[in-house]
Amino acid sequence: MVARPAPDDDAIARARAAGSGIVKHTPVTASAALSELCGGAVVLKAENLQRTGSFKIRGAMAKLDSLGTDRSRGVTAGSAGNHAQALAFAARHFGIRCEIFVPAGAPIGKTEACRGYGADVIEGGASLSEAVSAARARAAETGMTFCHPYDDPVIVAGQASLGLELLEDLPDLRRVLIPLGGGGLACGTAIAIKRARPEVKVIGVQTEACAPYANQPVPDGPVLTLADGIAVKLPGETTKPLVEQWIDDVVTVDEEAIADSMMLLMERAKLSVEGAGAVGVAALMSERAAPARSGTTCVVLSGGNVDLGVLPGLIRRHETQAGRRMILFVRISDRPGGLATLLTILAAAGANIIEVEHVREGVDLHVRETGVQVVLEVRNRAHAESVRDAAAAGGYEVTELLASRWGALGT
Repeated sequence: MVARPAPDDDAIARARAAGSGIVKHTPVTASAALSELCGGAVVLKAENLQRTGSFKIRGAMAKLDSLGTDRSRGVTAGSAGNHAQALAFAARHFGIRCEIFVPAGAPIGKTEACRGYGADVIEGGASLSEAVSAARARAAETGMTFCHPYDDPVIVAGQASLGLELLEDLPDLRRVLIPLGGGGLACGTAIAIKRARPEVKVIGVQTEACAPYANQPVPDGPVLTLADGIAVKLPGETTKPLVEQWIDDVVTVDEEAIADSMMLLMERAKLSVEGAGAVGVAALMSERAAPARSGTTCVVLSGGNVDLGVLPGLIRRHETQAGRRMILFVRISDRPGGLATLLTILAAAGANIIEVEHVREGVDLHVRETGVQVVLEVRNRAHAESVRDAAAAGGYEVTELLASRWGALGT
């Protein structure tokens, strides 16, 4: 592999200018919750509020601007996520054709967003790699430009504009935690920052499910993770040497930490952040990384395109961990009014009844008994115990099926 030079300051300046009027200078907001939890001054770079919902528009605008008259041939890519949406948006801005090849079963919301930006969306195989191959073949056949999501010096220069914004907004910047997938955002940001402030430490964060930069074995087959946006199996020829040169450290986080970070951001910061965008927060919460002892630590929230189908499960998990949801199994008399009396007791104790299900199979019950599983919403762990005690005091045999944990982040 021949190392390509890092984009110089002029290239980064041109890339930033290419996005003028389109790329937002996204806000930096202080996080009292993380600062208190981690013991340092922590701020959040809200790139989830960027156009198309992620940082990818920075590189897409730079790439299409760099094509000059070749733009007339159109552009193509294989993607089912943020890169596809950013490229489609940028192509609409420049008034050129864009074809996005997606794998079968790609999220409907993301493919419809691409169509909404004017791109032609084409099913390109059973997997993302097949979609990328189809896009490359289309480019070779038609003369369209194939646009890689990260393995391109111009893309890296475009993502570097985020680093310039951090330098402008945070004069006391000491540490940056940033998602690390293919490496375009991480190394671009690091280059921009460390050329001006070499003492600033930049830490890349990967998901344990797929962490090639952390020297972990690359998994075979599809990678199932909340942080699918950074589940890149192979570093790029452009980005690999840049990450090795400019990133100070690489840490990994697990699925539990990612889920916790997404909920913390939603509940405390009122920010909707996808799993890949929340891994920096996960690194702080799980103590895989620490904030700087002095000055400001910035966590980059790289994207906000959350798969809505994931949210109900995250919320249920969080409510249970916070002690605000419980499941009771209760034996009741199999006579008219038995269930009504139980529910009256639970309601009087202040519990909100979410779901009630009769259970008669696979349970050792008396011939005149029935089992009832009740899902309840409660205020906290102490309230949960009082609800259970109220049912027992009413003469019911009660078993708590799912013991809830009451943690500091739930208070």
